[in-house]
Amino acid sequence: MLLGDGSPTRHLQLLTNQETKIKLISMQLDPLFIEEGPKELNQLNSPLIRRQVWIKNNNKNLAWAESWWNSEQANKNLKAKEEPIWKNLTQDRSELFREVDRISLVNSNWLEDQFSFKGPFWSRNYRFFRDKKPLTIIREVFNPHLESLLGYSGIKEFTKLYSSSS
Repeated sequence: MLLGDGSPTRHLQLLTNQETKIKLISMQLDPLFIEEGPKELNQLNSPLIRRQVWIKNNNKNLAWAESWWNSEQANKNLKAKEEPIWKNLTQDRSELFREVDRISLVNSNWLEDQFSFKGPFWSRNYRFFRDKKPLTIIREVFNPHLESLLGYSGIKEFTKLYSSSS
C-alpha cells in the first residue's frame, strides 16, 4: 500500500469490496506551503492550492490525504472536487507517472481521534508527473485499521529502528 503506484482510493475500494469515497475537508490557497509542506513543493509554480480530504467507506476514515496544486492546474484537473484525484486525472486517459518520495511515521492527536487508534501512523509523500513535469504533491496518512485487511505492518519494529535525527 505504501509503495504502490496505483490509486490508494481505488486499492481501498478493491480491498474492502465497498465503495470508497472522499470527504472534502478544504481546498484553498495555501500561503504557508513553504513552512508546512514537503520540500518538493518548490517544483510547483505558485500560487498553490492545498486540498485536504478523508478517504472513507462505511463512514470509517481509512486515510487522510492532502495535495498541493498550482492553482491553474487544480482548476484544469480537479473538475469534480468531491471525487478522488484518480477519477479526475484518469478521465481523459492521459499518461501519468507517480514517484514515491518518502515513507514516514506521523504522530498526531487529531488523527488518533479520527482513526480511533493510537499513533504513530504510516504516511507517504509522492508526486504525480504529466509530460515530465510535476503536477501535484500528495501526502497520505493511513489508518492502522487497514492491518485487519492487509496483515501486520511491522510498525512496532520500525519505530525501534527509527530515529528523529535520521
